[in-house]
Amino acid sequence: MRRRILQATLLAVAVTTVVLGLPLGFSALKLVQDLTGADLSTRAQQIATLLDEQVANQRPIDLNAVRLAVPEGARLVVRTQAHDYVYGPDPGEDPLVQSVPMVQSGTVTIAAPSAPVRTQQLQVAGLVLMLVVLSAGTGMIVASVTARRLADPLRHVASRAARLGAGDFRPDPQRHEVPELDRVADALDASGAALSQLVQRERELVGDVSHQLRSRLTALHLRLEALAAVDDADVSEEAGAALEQAERLSAVLDDLLAAATAARARDAEPLDVTSLLNQVADEWREPLRNQGRTLRLKIGDELLARATPARLREAIGVLLDNALRHGEGPVTLTARHGGGTVLIEVSDAGSGVPDELVPHVFERGFSGHGSTGVGLALARALVEADGGRLELSQARPAMFEVFLRVARADDVLGLLWKPEPTPR
Repeated sequence: MRRRILQATLLAVAVTTVVLGLPLGFSALKLVQDLTGADLSTRAQQIATLLDEQVANQRPIDLNAVRLAVPEGARLVVRTQAHDYVYGPDPGEDPLVQSVPMVQSGTVTIAAPSAPVRTQQLQVAGLVLMLVVLSAGTGMIVASVTARRLADPLRHVASRAARLGAGDFRPDPQRHEVPELDRVADALDASGAALSQLVQRERELVGDVSHQLRSRLTALHLRLEALAAVDDADVSEEAGAALEQAERLSAVLDDLLAAATAARARDAEPLDVTSLLNQVADEWREPLRNQGRTLRLKIGDELLARATPARLREAIGVLLDNALRHGEGPVTLTARHGGGTVLIEVSDAGSGVPDELVPHVFERGFSGHGSTGVGLALARALVEADGGRLELSQARPAMFEVFLRVARADDVLGLLWKPEPTPR
């Protein structure tokens, strides 16, 4: 995009330079020649006037009296009925000639060499060319600045859209003072908020449906098991068949919930959590240092989990930002293997979360510190979108835990080894 904008602007500058530069150069060359011709004509008229006075006073024509009016290197030719008078050297080939008539039946002709005029024309042409080059250079600078000013916001908006597609629903406060792009950024923020609410409602719906169905199936199992234990053979047989169907229904429910979880995490990939957390830590050290706080790392080696890099980066960023805004003392970022998962912990030494806020800390729009109440809800949605979990494991001081699925061996092998395409 930046290259296209730059090319379009430079093309406009080039066309403008050609359209204006060529007529300007031609006009400048013509002006030099016209000024020289006008000067010669004026000098010839002055000489003719002086010679007319000599003839009128019945004196012989004396060219010495008018030699000061003859340009250097030019030749003066005075033609009368009786005689021709010549003063000055030969002007060479292709001279500039100006002739004026005398009142006393004659002509005065001045022939000046063309070399000085050509030199002046070259100087003027060089000046015009320098102005054209200066204008083109200025246009290139303006084009480069304009292209950067337009391309950088476009790249940022495109990146924001890509992050939104990857599951990063956090609003982006950056604006570019370009009304059209700012409206696009506002629309992306609104879309992110709507998608976040949709993901959260989907998660809550799946959880509620799962809980309700499991409760009803458990009650049904108990009833059917009681019926299967009665002495009536027919009733016991029918109860056993119904119990078998209930068990199948429970298995189908488990499969559906597993499929829903896998669908949400379809973009997750084997991820080097150790490397990503070190990168995130590098980004947050300076903001913490500006407030006189430190970031402590306790990250294990070779931690591989299934997650989306953009989602996990933003989720951990939310937790670190929460510790920066509402916590105190050093912030600790820990990552290790735990119970078949990769466990990431973010904690600080502050006063923690009040008891009345603990049940609502992940609810969207709920906050006890004057913030928007969006960050933690989004962080949980991002983690759960990859099939993980985000929990508040300790309220005082606050400690948040992220549980990620460990990458399978075949995933890791697929990440390390990719077969070369078969030649056709």
